[in-house]
Amino acid sequence: MTRRLYGGLLGMVFVVNFGRVVFAPLVEPLQAAFDVGPATVGAIVSLVWFGTALPRLPLSYVLTRVSRRRVVVASGVMLTAAAALTASSPDIRTFRIGVLAVGVASGTYFVSAVPLIGELYPDRVGKRIGIHGTAAQLAAVAAPTVVVSVVAVTTWRAVFWLLAAAGLLTTLVFAVGLRGTERSPEAPPARNFRGVLGNWRVVLTGMLFISAAGFVWQGLFNFYVSVMLGRGLDPGTANALLTITFAAGIPAFWASGALVDRLPTIPYILGLVGAFTAGVFGVTLFSGAVALGAVSVVLGYTIHGLFPALDTYVLSALPADTRAGTFAAFSGLSIALEASGSGVVGALVEAGYPFTTVFRGFAGGLVVVLVVAAGLYRRDRLPAADRVTGATES
Repeated sequence: MTRRLYGGLLGMVFVVNFGRVVFAPLVEPLQAAFDVGPATVGAIVSLVWFGTALPRLPLSYVLTRVSRRRVVVASGVMLTAAAALTASSPDIRTFRIGVLAVGVASGTYFVSAVPLIGELYPDRVGKRIGIHGTAAQLAAVAAPTVVVSVVAVTTWRAVFWLLAAAGLLTTLVFAVGLRGTERSPEAPPARNFRGVLGNWRVVLTGMLFISAAGFVWQGLFNFYVSVMLGRGLDPGTANALLTITFAAGIPAFWASGALVDRLPTIPYILGLVGAFTAGVFGVTLFSGAVALGAVSVVLGYTIHGLFPALDTYVLSALPADTRAGTFAAFSGLSIALEASGSGVVGALVEAGYPFTTVFRGFAGGLVVVLVVAAGLYRRDRLPAADRVTGATES
């Protein structure tokens, strides 16, 4: 029964994450289709991530009252409708609404599915979150190739019609599997919402690690093709490097999910953030397909390895009765900060700052965050993350 539910989640997360990352390879086609500049497209791309953050704080309360499994089904229905609206948008205003709705659907999914995984596999949280992330990352790897292939044959609208069809199919599969597992145990929704507010130290610690890196990553990967073009590469090679960056996340999710269950969690996370920072610097320093390909692997592996590590850290540092609600609050606040990365990069570039200057400045900011986080860790001022087994027992 547990395997059936988990298998349904793996199918859904592939489609949900495809909806979030599909805009990166569409940046250039969307500029041409709507006759807009990089600042406008950057702001539109940011909408999907603002949408991802938008429902999470309200859901931190809802999940103290409603089954996580029902919320997962609702997210699939929302994604199907949102993708259809985006595909049929007659103008850029409607398109913005559709993009935001795709983000809301994805946020609803992740904030309910990740704690559900912790409930299904209380003794293997990191590993199962890592596999779940691997399935999501497969969608990110497939997105550039799928988008380029579809746009070459028809228009960008067909990409979202395909997304709507896939969303409907995977939601139906999960819902049917859910009906077949009605007798499988599910922890009742934890009703201690006041306790969620009491976990503010864990939330702020998780945000310290992920928000800065996520902000830079949002601005970088959504403009990755444009950045590579600016480094002298041709469009085909630039798109290939975007694919390589996402492909590096496949082993990263799997390996990082396993490693975070075994290694000292905070030093491991600090190492990932440090390597990612070096990769951002590398994008601005190197040229040539081989060197930038190596940098792309470093970037892809470290940032995607950071996601399951942070999820596991937060879940394992929380008591069971407030885990789902606090995780929703943490992810909502974090992504709200991260989401503006693309819009900020687009605005800076349109104002005349080259990508090199922008990302060197961002990398410098990450160095400051690393120093602060390392100092807090050495002074034992960060919440412990050694409660994996005890914190995840239902």
